[in-house]
Amino acid sequence: MLIASPPTSREFSQTHHHSLKIVALGDSIVYGFGDYEGGGWVERLRRHWMVPNNSGHVLYNLGVRGNRVWQVEQRLEHEFHHRGELRNRQPDIIFLSVGVNDSARVQRPNGRYYTDFFQFKVILDELLDKSKQLCPVVFVGMVPVDETKMPFQGCLYYSHNDQYKYKEATRLACLQRQIPYLDVFEQWLSRGENWWRSRLCADGIHPNVAGYQALLQDVLNWESLKLLIN
Repeated sequence: MLIASPPTSREFSQTHHHSLKIVALGDSIVYGFGDYEGGGWVERLRRHWMVPNNSGHVLYNLGVRGNRVWQVEQRLEHEFHHRGELRNRQPDIIFLSVGVNDSARVQRPNGRYYTDFFQFKVILDELLDKSKQLCPVVFVGMVPVDETKMPFQGCLYYSHNDQYKYKEATRLACLQRQIPYLDVFEQWLSRGENWWRSRLCADGIHPNVAGYQALLQDVLNWESLKLLIN
């Protein structure tokens, strides 16, 4: 199986004598909804880097609840260019994490997709291409949902089959562009049903406190990210 390699030193021209500036764009799981203790994996990572004698990397959480791929693509460049500091130096790395909302079916389990699959792939390609032109990019995949808790908010039906379809399209698009992709969906399912179910909120969509703790560890243990930031 081909594995996307981390960006090369040529792609990553910023020197590492200073702390890195990183932006995280995505949906409610970037935002951290459901984690009343730590604020989500992005906030937990931000705090981790702020510990004295740690790296001191700067991390901006730009997650918006309910965002789909078209919304993240629309706000990408505006968000990126408005995170300038230290004499307007632009961010060094972009975290992306989006797609689960796009994969939902509307009104019934076999209804239309919230974002048409072909449209999703077209906009995703635009998002990834634009992101790579700005700076190195990494993509954090979606967590599996609990299908027994559907419908979400009375109208959205999520399923593993649909999640798999959208996450595989994302993984392959990242692979084509040599963008590191963290396959959280497969990792969590491989740990067993009791494990991943116990790490979701009652809504069956969002991680709970333990889920975000686990997601943070998955990100910290990610070799592609270690190579990029260290």
